[in-house]
Amino acid sequence: MTSRSGKPDTQADVELRDALSAKPPKHFVMVAGAGSGKTTSLIKALEYVSKTRGDQLRMRGQQIACITYTEVAVNEIRSDVGNDPLCRISTIHSFLWSLIQPFQSDIRDWVLVRIDEKIAEEEARQANPKTRAPSRPKIEANLTRLREQKEVVSSLERFTYGTGSDYRHGILGHADILKLVPALLEQKQLLRDLLAAKYPVLFVDESQDTMPAFIAALRTVTLTVKHEFCLGFFGDPMQKIFSTGSGAVALEEGWIEIRKPENFRCPQAVLKVINAIRAEDDRLVQTGGRTERSGDADIPVAGTARIFILPADEHRTTRIRDVREYLSRKNTDPHWKSDEKDADVRMLVLLHRAAASRLGFPNLYAALHDRSTESLKEGLADGTAWPLRPFLNYLLPLANALRDGDEFELVSILRGGTALPGQRDGESFVDSLKRLHAATTALERLFTDPNVTVRQVLQHAIATSLMTVDERMARHLALPVAPDLEHDPEYPPLLAFLACPAKEFFGYRKYLDDLSPFSTQQGVKGAQFDRVMVLLDDEEGEAMRSFSYGKYFGITALSATDMENIAIGKDSAIERTRRLFYVCCSRAVLDLAVVWFAPNVDVARAAVLERGFFRPDDVLSEDVLT
Repeated sequence: MTSRSGKPDTQADVELRDALSAKPPKHFVMVAGAGSGKTTSLIKALEYVSKTRGDQLRMRGQQIACITYTEVAVNEIRSDVGNDPLCRISTIHSFLWSLIQPFQSDIRDWVLVRIDEKIAEEEARQANPKTRAPSRPKIEANLTRLREQKEVVSSLERFTYGTGSDYRHGILGHADILKLVPALLEQKQLLRDLLAAKYPVLFVDESQDTMPAFIAALRTVTLTVKHEFCLGFFGDPMQKIFSTGSGAVALEEGWIEIRKPENFRCPQAVLKVINAIRAEDDRLVQTGGRTERSGDADIPVAGTARIFILPADEHRTTRIRDVREYLSRKNTDPHWKSDEKDADVRMLVLLHRAAASRLGFPNLYAALHDRSTESLKEGLADGTAWPLRPFLNYLLPLANALRDGDEFELVSILRGGTALPGQRDGESFVDSLKRLHAATTALERLFTDPNVTVRQVLQHAIATSLMTVDERMARHLALPVAPDLEHDPEYPPLLAFLACPAKEFFGYRKYLDDLSPFSTQQGVKGAQFDRVMVLLDDEEGEAMRSFSYGKYFGITALSATDMENIAIGKDSAIERTRRLFYVCCSRAVLDLAVVWFAPNVDVARAAVLERGFFRPDDVLSEDVLT
């Protein structure tokens, strides 16, 4: 175990141990605010169960299950429990797949039902007299494809789990797993019994962003299994930022709620801001704040929290630079002007699109995101989308090695590249490397030419034998386009992708490697940074449907949908934006700077002052930047 488990207990930790040591253990929901040490409590709980019940669990071949949201969180928790084999730490996707994998016939039946549902939808569109004539050939092609897919799936005996769905090849994607397993848990007592028998203690981390169907299935497990079973949720409804999440987990009879109000991360100035934001929601008041040791005493860190209200014009990038220079002067802190990772400055934008625009890959982002498939969208976020792999894993490293003058790395990539077809007939190995070196030199020039497209780079790589491409990419590169390809849902995004400037891969690679100061506001939950700048800009496009800082601060009119949602108690843009704003502001360890690009600066300033989140002296306009 690490030092995290040795930190002093909070009252919540004491209550948690009491719940776990009860006979039988009590199901619980822990509500832990940002910076409260939720993960510390989770790790302490894992350690406590391992110590007190470890021998019994090992004897029965059982484990403690801990489900969390990301691979990063998995690795963090796994490391903190010392890779204890009793603790099964995994993402929700991999955990659910491990449960369902033995039930191959049930998986096939479920997939066939999904295909039948899609066929029924297409047949309904086909039968609808209002369907436009130009759409009918596509509907017919979809029906043909789905019927052929059903025939193939009917004969499959084995299914596997991958990033995106490909039913014809027996591959289920993330979205399938999240629908399939909760449905089968609700239907099959055998599966529920197996879950409880294998994992008599199950913790769900980030419960506010866990799908309601899975939480409902776990409730059914607690009500129907005869084995001793303890279910615990760790989360914070105020940090729910995904629309598919459950938010607050309601208590069943006999369950207990454990509240953890401490904040060990934020300085006093930031703590006041996030408490003011939270006061409009669940009213949990966070206490404490970050401290520094001085002699024998822990001294609260004061920190700073400011908001800059600036015009929403074409000078946003310049104004951001000016704010960073102002903060550097005012705080006597040169790190605010640095993009180096050690400076620990993080600028939080609403969309990946905003980061893409500022880092120089807007077309690449739009191609694989807008009107694209779910698997391509997911793969764009982390670099795993199949069209990106030849570039990220081979072509771009080649160009970078040549640009850096790293001949050893260059030869290593050429010799080790799995896409490399080998030597030509009658060509010596040395001559082969010389030829490929020349082809790489030309490749590097193509990557830096703003007029060269992704298609042209691939064509060059193929023509010079730098690489071969798989069948999928070859079909999209071929001209003329095969008639059936036009009905492939991946055809439009791939067509746009091939037309993108290849140079944009440099900015995209920088973003993936976390070498820029930009992150999305949704993507930093659980993280912390010394210096945080939150960029509020409702003109960033499609996100206005889900989030709106104008609506949140009361200067933008609510839509009819907003008012309807508020009237029936359904999540609205105001609640979603409030939670997102809380998450963003609560990342700051030293200094917080909010920059709001507002259509009317005076109106926005009045709204911020009325809200009282920031001290009046910390509500600033562009005049302080000059």
